[in-house]
Amino acid sequence: MSEIEGKVVVITGASSGIGKATALLLAERGAKIVLGARSEDRLEALAARITDAGGEAVYAPTDVRRREDLSNLVTLACERFGQLDVLVNNAGIGPISPLDDLRVEDWEAMIDVNIKGVLYGIAAALPIFREQGFGQFVNTSSVAAHQTTPNMAVYSGTKMAVGAISEGLRQEAGDKLRVTIISPGFTQTPFIESVPNEEVKAQLVKSREAFGMPPEAIARSIVFAIEQPAGVDVGEIVVRPTAQG
Repeated sequence: MSEIEGKVVVITGASSGIGKATALLLAERGAKIVLGARSEDRLEALAARITDAGGEAVYAPTDVRRREDLSNLVTLACERFGQLDVLVNNAGIGPISPLDDLRVEDWEAMIDVNIKGVLYGIAAALPIFREQGFGQFVNTSSVAAHQTTPNMAVYSGTKMAVGAISEGLRQEAGDKLRVTIISPGFTQTPFIESVPNEEVKAQLVKSREAFGMPPEAIARSIVFAIEQPAGVDVGEIVVRPTAQG
């Protein structure tokens, strides 16, 4: 029996991109998957795909900006499968733009999803992990947390916050809980579609075509972190493309 088989894993942002790829790979390895995202139609289709292949999956529409949605998602995992082994805080957005554009609502949205969404996930799962005596957080950050570039100041700031929160949680967690940060480089996801500045979007499309990684590459890193045996905690995995154009 592998370290993955039978584990109950909640994934936010599960309807596409990294979240979807992670759900499929974990289900293939025998995990029980609890899917959360805003798109109910996509969640339903993904859950059906997993169950049709012989896996186990349930879902609930989840907006990580709403604390009660995260609580409900975690409750669903416990009610349906009896425990919670891993929470993958994966939901994130990136409507990046130059600061001069003053897209303050986009700044606020990134803070709400990328930072507060992670905190709400922690608030939902941490008491359960403490009561169980085991559990793992896998929080999706970005290489942008380590290197800020033009147009990405606010996005980078939110991902730096994910790193700081995760590291603080790791230091408080003790020896029963695990905390892993996944920091992907440029990945082929719907991320670009939310970029409002057309010039910036065109640059990103060009970069994606040149060296964007498939989401399955990030999913494999998440699975690697989860499949480590008890007592082994992978602190951070940075996933970069092998070449950049």
